[in-house]
Amino acid sequence: MRIITVHLPDEFIAGLDELVRLDRYPNRSEAIRYSVRDLLKEELWVFKDKNFINIENRAE
Repeated sequence: MRIITVHLPDEFIAGLDELVRLDRYPNRSEAIRYSVRDLLKEELWVFKDKNFINIENRAE
């Protein structure tokens, strides 16, 4: 795993701290990791799905 630096607004950090306080995540890093994973899954799936639709449309 690699370390990256991210600048976040204070409100985002407070939200992350609240999620950790509520035991939703063990720490900020884990909450951010889950969020990035979910974003990539959603965005990449949509991108692939759009390409798939475009390929189907060209075949008709």
